[in-house]
Amino acid sequence: MVQRPGDPSVAAGWVAHVGSVNEKPGITGMAHLFEHMMFKGTQTIGTKDYEADREIMARKDSLRALMREEESKLRQMQRRGIIETMSDPDAWTEKYRELQKEFNDLIEAQRDIIIKDELSRIYSNAGATGLNAFTSYDLTFYIITVPSNRIELFFWLESDRLYNPVFREFYAERDVVREERRLRIESTPTGKYEETFESMFFTSHPYSWPIIGWPSDVEHITREQANDFYNLYYGANNLTFVFVGDLDPDNIIRLSEKYLARLPGSPGPIPEVITEELTPVAEKRMIAYAETNPTVRIRYHTVPHNHRDSFALDVLGGILSGRTGRLYRDLVLDKDIATEVGAFQNGMKYAGYFQINGVAKGDYVPEDVEQEIYKHIDQLRNELVSDRELQRVKNQNIANSYRRLGSNFFLMIQLGLYESIDSWDYLNTQPEQIQEVTAEDIKRVVNTYFDDEIRTVAIYYTQEADTPVDPEIAALPTALQAQARQMRNQIQQIDNVQQLEMMLSQARSAEGMVEDEGQIKLINYITKTIEERLEEIR
Repeated sequence: MVQRPGDPSVAAGWVAHVGSVNEKPGITGMAHLFEHMMFKGTQTIGTKDYEADREIMARKDSLRALMREEESKLRQMQRRGIIETMSDPDAWTEKYRELQKEFNDLIEAQRDIIIKDELSRIYSNAGATGLNAFTSYDLTFYIITVPSNRIELFFWLESDRLYNPVFREFYAERDVVREERRLRIESTPTGKYEETFESMFFTSHPYSWPIIGWPSDVEHITREQANDFYNLYYGANNLTFVFVGDLDPDNIIRLSEKYLARLPGSPGPIPEVITEELTPVAEKRMIAYAETNPTVRIRYHTVPHNHRDSFALDVLGGILSGRTGRLYRDLVLDKDIATEVGAFQNGMKYAGYFQINGVAKGDYVPEDVEQEIYKHIDQLRNELVSDRELQRVKNQNIANSYRRLGSNFFLMIQLGLYESIDSWDYLNTQPEQIQEVTAEDIKRVVNTYFDDEIRTVAIYYTQEADTPVDPEIAALPTALQAQARQMRNQIQQIDNVQQLEMMLSQARSAEGMVEDEGQIKLINYITKTIEERLEEIR
């Protein structure tokens, strides 16, 4: 809890300490699927008749068991080459067609008694905004901002969907996630290549599979598997609630005891993630042709979040990045061979990496930018950075640490994230750790982790698009154009007004949380695109 009198609202959220890293082959994408399922309601929310609803779900589960038997046969036929793919309806057996028709009839029957998006409407009618959730490799986070005098409603609703969740429309929502994967990864200019790059970088670690899951897993996850996953990872012992704003701490504790004490714990210990990344033995390279700018992406295996070397790597990212960083001054301003460059350390819960990106300019190719980047790495291996350069990055970090505290919503997010992967107190300790980094530390981590023989490199060559160029996207920084196209395509596929309104609220909230001019332009573009889509479907 962080008490901040003033604006009569509370940024509230809760973290389930489970992400894609906790999955296994066969159920990849499960954590992200639960992000969707937790909005489907409870025994009292989301249905006109729970008993009829429950009966339909039981019948659907029975049918799915029979369908899985037929799917097993189809899978074997696919392996033998009798059919090309089991996802093609023309390849289905007659029995599977009959089961599918009966299942679809049950879906239609259930739609008559479902109250769509009731949770969102209850919150909206109470003046709450920004109801949303997101899944990462290490956690799943559910967030909202509620009026201070409605905080008990938050406790009632959230405890109800944790204590009495009903995973209605499970198989239909599974198909929604599959479609989301098509939109976000398979249909975007670089999505499938970025996914390939991630799985190529991590050889043995669970971070190697995408958060949204592999297609064959997403298409065949069962409700029984989902129930087992939920019971294990959504126990009270694996949750953290966070509150920032105009709150009364004593009241928060009282309401927690009243509503959250009933939540059961996990039936057994939470399985520890023990698989470690194999030590790389050779450089890996990927070459792709896509509707994007000519780009090089260089990545090195480093350390997890809050590792003692992570602070020096964070400072190194500052030395190389930004308008005053070495790469920008040299490759963009002086040599004029790149339009964008950047570097950063990404420390996750169990592993980490350092990545350097560069976008080639004009007639230069990504390899030209790549070689210039290596010259800077070699210099850092052999020479100490100056005291002035080091202090500049430390000063920037102190300033950013202060700015991060400005938004109640953003502070709530940070506390939940840090507590989930290590400790919320990282917010307090990180600035001091950064100030203690020395020039010798920078040289040491470069020599320790930046091995030329085991780096992973992606090269993107520009492939001309078949569609006209959007002038508003073309006006954005080149490094953000692919993201803008992806968001535009995703927004244009959404027909749900409330979902778009939530996205619009979140985009507007983000406007005051960024200072980079390019990011501000991107957010403004996304906001405008959502507003235009809302006008189309209203």
